[in-house]
Amino acid sequence: MLFEGNERREREREKKAVGLLPPGQSLTLKWPVLHYGSVPRFDPERWDFGVYGLVEAPLRFTWEEFNKLAKTTRTSDFHCVTRWSRFDNQWEGVAFREILGRVKLKAGAAFVLVHGEQGFTANIPLADLDREDVLLATHHDGEPLSADHGYPVRLIVPHLYAWKSVKWVRGIEFLDYNNPGFWERNGYHMRGDPWKEQRFSE
Repeated sequence: MLFEGNERREREREKKAVGLLPPGQSLTLKWPVLHYGSVPRFDPERWDFGVYGLVEAPLRFTWEEFNKLAKTTRTSDFHCVTRWSRFDNQWEGVAFREILGRVKLKAGAAFVLVHGEQGFTANIPLADLDREDVLLATHHDGEPLSADHGYPVRLIVPHLYAWKSVKWVRGIEFLDYNNPGFWERNGYHMRGDPWKEQRFSE
């Protein structure tokens, strides 16, 4: 069971006591798999990652080129809108700021529409991505991401609900307006702050 066991309950009490568990959340020691649709097949010869929209010159990385970008490691918590939280995850990947530093944004760029496989999208304000702990992860807790957790690349935005941490990322599009993504068009909140319980739109 997801939320059973003395160890889990004790760790949950500890996180609550120091103010690290958002309201309405329960701590899990596991890592549940949740997504809409099937798990896409990864082909390293055809995979690419694009950066486009309100930029002076769009970028495109092959899988080989993406893996040559500077890597970083971050430890952060992970809060799902379905009310579980997993703490102290270690991520390895490319910092969002590494990508941001390679493009010249045009005037007005203030939002990002993140594009995943199979047409999935999520909208995120640029200010929520331009942070030290946001990265395009390839590894979790010392191992490559599994396919059902987003391999080869998953966006990690620790301070927002986990649906914003898009699996199977293929591109980031800079915009001057907040364009709703897949779940946002289907009733989820436009921002998704777990500390404010921004689960659903008003």
